[in-house]
Amino acid sequence: MLAHLSLKQFAVVSAAELSFGPGLTVISGETGAGKSLLVDALGLLSGLRADSGVVRHGADRAELVADFTLDDAPQAADWLRDNELDETGDGDAPVCQIRRVIRADGGSRAWVNGRPVTLGQLGELAGRLVEIHGQHEHQALMAKASQLTLLDAYGRTDAARGAVEAAARAWSALLRERDTLMAQGDVSDRIGWLEHQHRELEREALDPEALAKLTADHRRHAHAAGLIAACEAAFARIGGDEGPSLTRTLQQVRGELQRVTEHEPRLGEVDAMLDNAAIQIDEALVLLDRVRDDLDLDPSAFEQIESRIGRLHELARKHRIAPEQLAATRDGIAAELEMLRGAGVRLETLDLEIETARKGWRKAADVLGKARRDAAKSLSSKTTELIGELGMGGGRFDVAIEPLDEDRPDPNGGERIEFLVAANPGQPARALRKVASGGELSRISLAIEVAAFGMDAVPTMVFDEVDSGIGGAVAEIVGQKLRALGASRQVLCVTHLAQVAAQGHAHYRVSKAASEGVTQSAVQVLAAKQREEELARMLGGVELTKEVRAAAKRLLADVG
Repeated sequence: MLAHLSLKQFAVVSAAELSFGPGLTVISGETGAGKSLLVDALGLLSGLRADSGVVRHGADRAELVADFTLDDAPQAADWLRDNELDETGDGDAPVCQIRRVIRADGGSRAWVNGRPVTLGQLGELAGRLVEIHGQHEHQALMAKASQLTLLDAYGRTDAARGAVEAAARAWSALLRERDTLMAQGDVSDRIGWLEHQHRELEREALDPEALAKLTADHRRHAHAAGLIAACEAAFARIGGDEGPSLTRTLQQVRGELQRVTEHEPRLGEVDAMLDNAAIQIDEALVLLDRVRDDLDLDPSAFEQIESRIGRLHELARKHRIAPEQLAATRDGIAAELEMLRGAGVRLETLDLEIETARKGWRKAADVLGKARRDAAKSLSSKTTELIGELGMGGGRFDVAIEPLDEDRPDPNGGERIEFLVAANPGQPARALRKVASGGELSRISLAIEVAAFGMDAVPTMVFDEVDSGIGGAVAEIVGQKLRALGASRQVLCVTHLAQVAAQGHAHYRVSKAASEGVTQSAVQVLAAKQREEELARMLGGVELTKEVRAAAKRLLADVG
């Protein structure tokens, strides 16, 4: 939900800091004070295009910042993670900060969690965080995709829609495979070429162990003379028959120590150690002799090894890879050969599988379609009833469902829907996006959201002009519905009616004043006594009598 909103040099607001909590927050103020600027700011933070007119006169730029907690917005958290824009706050809870700067020359930039984003990305993210109901350019429910999402949420069609999406993906994957095979055309030439390459590679031992042994053999043959000389010299020095050797020296030392060991017992330990050393030296001599015998100055063997290495490097250059990758290339060619040789048979089976997948999608789409029709009937009835309660007696709400013309598997199902509204009796139902009145549009949106009651995945809802053109008992009902919606969603409402404002869990007042000839707006959160005064102003205008103040007090008391 929206936790904090900061405005700087925005329209008539020099600076404002607002904190929000759950439930219904109402915003009131005198006409022209700028109370709808908060809605405008959220619209700009949602990606709407801006012009220099939103920058306060005399300032270089306007800056808007919104902080959201994401505990109730898993879709937004997923989007941030997928776009590598995620951030965590205290306790590793996911958070989101949206910042936008609009310059006096009309240019603007936007950031999410301190990283720059496009307006398109801003709109995608904000659509998962906040819905603005009011003026047409802000209206979230105008988009058919949003309407379909809301209807599916209302009908709890997650499982059915997931089955349709999976069936459509399976059909598309099979279709792409067939298109790939069809695009290959006559593959006989390629098969012949690949077979030649595969034969060349199969002639050589390319596994890692064989390559490692070849490298070791090459190194040993290349340095055979030096290795033989080193082995012979070592053998002579350690155990040679001529001249002093390590073995004879060690035997002499042991003999001398053994003659005096009886006088110093610890010399026995030294003798034991030298005995172990003599055993190790004898084993080393055996191994030296074996290594020397294995070494062979055979020019022909060395030439064969170099010839094989040359062939491997030639193959590697031919395929433009390292010699270590030749085995993987060989296996890849074998796999492609197998696929090409079976392409004809695979095409025949693919046609059958594609048709089977299409029928599977059709079956899943029919189940989803029925669930949507049932949900549409229920949502239409409930919303129509609520529209009447909200001062639009005789109005009607319908969910039009139109089947798709083509039977091509679509991940969204086999139909499209649109919300239709007849605002007055006798009028034909028209698309919701064509409803002219901002107040009517806000009330219809409120009716839809209350009917769906918390099914919408977006956690924050903003209503502007929801009470335009109404009063009295209808205004009280509007306020009650907004408060009820606030039980499951964070709701912000700009209002000019006391009956609506009284229903808020929190109340902000926007006021204006002239300073040095320049009009400025200020935003203030109201305490209990201040709320009474503000409701009295909204009820009675300039002169606040005892009766008006008593009426304001009763409004708050009735809410409890």
